[in-house]
Amino acid sequence: MKKHVVLLALVLSCLTAKAQYNVERLITSGQVALHYEDYVLSIQYFNQVIAMKPFLYVPWQGRAAAKFYLDDFVGAEADATEAITLNPYIDILYDLRAIARIRQNNFAGAILDYDKAIKLSPDTRNFWFNRAICLMNTKDYDKALAQTDSVIRKWNKFANAYQLKAEIYLNKKDTVEAAKWLDKSLEIDPYDASAWTIRANMSLARKQWQDADKELSKALHLRPKDVSNYVNRALARLNINNLRGAMDDYDMAIDLDPNNFLAHYNRGLLRVQLGDDNRAIDDFNYVIKMEPQNFMAIFNRAILHEKTGNLSAAIRDYSAVIDQFPDFWTGLSYRARCYRRLGMTAKAETDEFRILKAQMDKRFGVQKRWSKSKLKEMRKRSEIDLDKYNQIVVADSTEVGQEYKSEYRGRVQNRHVEGESMPMYGLSFAVYNNGVRKYQAFDALVESFNAKAKPSRHIYINCGNAQITAEESRSLFSHIDILSANIAAASTVNDASPLLMERAVAYSMVQDFEAALNDLTVCLQADSTNVLAYWQRAVCQSMLNNYDASRGIDTRLTTAKAESDFNDALKLAPTNAYIYYDRGNLYASRKDYAKAVDDYTRAIELDPNLAEAYYNRGLTRIRANNRTQGIADLSKAGELGLYGAYSLIKQYSADKNK
Repeated sequence: MKKHVVLLALVLSCLTAKAQYNVERLITSGQVALHYEDYVLSIQYFNQVIAMKPFLYVPWQGRAAAKFYLDDFVGAEADATEAITLNPYIDILYDLRAIARIRQNNFAGAILDYDKAIKLSPDTRNFWFNRAICLMNTKDYDKALAQTDSVIRKWNKFANAYQLKAEIYLNKKDTVEAAKWLDKSLEIDPYDASAWTIRANMSLARKQWQDADKELSKALHLRPKDVSNYVNRALARLNINNLRGAMDDYDMAIDLDPNNFLAHYNRGLLRVQLGDDNRAIDDFNYVIKMEPQNFMAIFNRAILHEKTGNLSAAIRDYSAVIDQFPDFWTGLSYRARCYRRLGMTAKAETDEFRILKAQMDKRFGVQKRWSKSKLKEMRKRSEIDLDKYNQIVVADSTEVGQEYKSEYRGRVQNRHVEGESMPMYGLSFAVYNNGVRKYQAFDALVESFNAKAKPSRHIYINCGNAQITAEESRSLFSHIDILSANIAAASTVNDASPLLMERAVAYSMVQDFEAALNDLTVCLQADSTNVLAYWQRAVCQSMLNNYDASRGIDTRLTTAKAESDFNDALKLAPTNAYIYYDRGNLYASRKDYAKAVDDYTRAIELDPNLAEAYYNRGLTRIRANNRTQGIADLSKAGELGLYGAYSLIKQYSADKNK
């Protein structure tokens, strides 16, 4: 009886959601949601704080950051301005507004912000560096050079400053000075992909193809997902007659960016050269789908249709080009040839007469293979000259954009390390949907809870929390309020416990992990054999640890708590593959790779279709320098439906070959 009274007191301490949603908790929840890229949800939290206490600058700052990551740069600037009005003595607020202004090409406004930020924090290198980039973008090259000199004097080992100075000289068309400063940049940091890319672009401009190939290879080794570098290296390789290498680069560029115009167009031309006509047609089909008025691509496709015997399609494409360019005599002669092959003599003679009338002396017959010199000819993408229909296309500009040094420089997801592990499994109201076909995460204990407790929302097992919409977040907050009222009305701990479990899942979905931990702790105090509570508490603690670690907080003790909960859950449910998988994730995050691999292996033994376990075991083995087995695991993950594994296989296989 005494135990029940104590437990009821604990339940009552967690009863109302409104009591828990104090300002500090709301701000923390908003920041956690921001950390986990749930920007819409974070805005919901910051909106609540702003409605209650609009004089606090922190929620305005948080909402500005969320809007920035959602590409709402106007809204981000407005919220950052409000935060600055409330507290004009915080340097990173000016940085946030400056980056939002930069995304709107308001470089002059960004310069003013960095002026103020530097006054507040004169030893912050990034502010000086970003101001120099903004000066370059306003074409005030002399001031930009003076600014880079200041940065170099204060931080003479900062390679990016030398690289920026080289780029400014390139804008001034002084390639000699640019090369000198770029060399200094690479002396300090030979592992800077951007510097190698700039060097390669200089080599491409000088038609130093061998040098460009080597420099782009170094850049791609350091930054293996840069699509433009693959396209440019293919160009260099074409000019040194490495056609297979060029084709591999175009393939990789399209794998990384399926909508890349240059890669599709040029791969189509290269396939023509290699006699792979049908697949060349596929590439030109894709280009024309992207740009229906691209008559250069239409003409190339017409030639290919003719070569493959599809004369009607060839005539249709030739006609589309001739309608747009009536004096394009080559097109007329090719269409006449198709008409003759189809026995349409009158139409063929009409086209031939138009050519003769213009006194054009054209040779008729089979299209000749390109010479090596023809293959090396190039045209700008914006250049419309049908006589250059079979020339490799290059970008109109080959500038390498400088990367601003800021906490807010790009989307959070763009700052993640290559090959990020799949997240933990946990309880959710959302059905599992990781793109893996014919797989549904299932556990008997979860279904038993659904059958006995009959929660108002069915509980599923899911892998990570998906971003939720504003409507979904409102629905979840409303559900939490209803659950809180039902908990308050419960007469016994046994009645309240399943409601607390359900509310913990709701709190988990809205990234309020502290509230979820409180509810799960009460559940475990009521029933120390509750496997689901141990499991979900470990997952929530791990999520909170990830956020705390990003803020520089020591999480060793709380990580040990999460591990203890996983251990307790596995003692009670030793056949649960998902808990082994989650504990493997925890070990991997601590770089305890041997234990992580053991847990992933046990998870796979229990559930051979657990694609995420193969994926994470593959990454863990690669990090532990067991590349062969790691790639095999990634292959199995791809086979099971996690198709992102294939791009990682290409990346790691390429690194192995190098």
